[in-house]
Amino acid sequence: MNDQEAKIEKGIEDEAAPEHHHRQQQQSPMAASAMDGVAAAALRLVLHRVQQAAVRSGRSSDRIRVVAVSKTKSVSLIREVYDSGHRCFGENYVQEIIEKAPQLPDDIEWHFIGNLQSNKVKPLLAGVPNLAVVETVDDEKIANQLNRVVANIGRNPLKVFVQVNTSGEESKSGVDPSGCVELVKHVSLACPNLEFCGLMTIGMPDYTSTPENFKVVVPHISTLENCRSEVCKALGIAEEQCELSMGMSGDFELAVEMGSTNVRIGSTIFGAREYPKKQSN
Repeated sequence: MNDQEAKIEKGIEDEAAPEHHHRQQQQSPMAASAMDGVAAAALRLVLHRVQQAAVRSGRSSDRIRVVAVSKTKSVSLIREVYDSGHRCFGENYVQEIIEKAPQLPDDIEWHFIGNLQSNKVKPLLAGVPNLAVVETVDDEKIANQLNRVVANIGRNPLKVFVQVNTSGEESKSGVDPSGCVELVKHVSLACPNLEFCGLMTIGMPDYTSTPENFKVVVPHISTLENCRSEVCKALGIAEEQCELSMGMSGDFELAVEMGSTNVRIGSTIFGAREYPKKQSN
């Protein structure tokens, strides 16, 4: 655990201590039970940190969406965060989201943030009627498939983000920045059942919002901002109409300061992920 994670965990424990201690006395010492109360407290801390980052950058925090990324986490843990008032959740795996969504309230706004294969589009859209956004449209093929399935099942237009590979890593999905404008134009002009909402990127791993890492973090953020400028110019829209989805547990405060409108926070809210068996899309 690095220093930042230790501080986060300590802050969560300090805030959640009375409730957490009370529940521990009544529940068996199982790992899932030990998380009760902690995730909701962690969310409150994240929202507070987002608000502080927004103030530092002269922005309003109510224009910044926190997507609570719940992959590998139980329905009961998601429900705890839901019961604290949060409504926006994200999942990475099709099978996982179609199993969880029917067990949870239908006013949840689900964001799909994982790599999406064409043959998984229909199960995803049919299985999650309250899917609000797909953040990972990275080529025309997946855009076309989403467009067709939305029409076939008769649901309202689906909001999408175009994923941009700003780090240049071959292991990351996303359209190359040089092809960003053309893909956005395709979504906007050739896919009437999709609603283009913005751009999304996944930064390089292990970011922390510390000065010595600014030289690493800023390039992927500025690349996405440059893409947004080009997209808005090509579409003739204001930059405020094109969201930026960037920032995760390690760098979300910096991302907010740099203009992100959508941060995806997983382990800082829910704790470290557990992978009991290999997941697949």
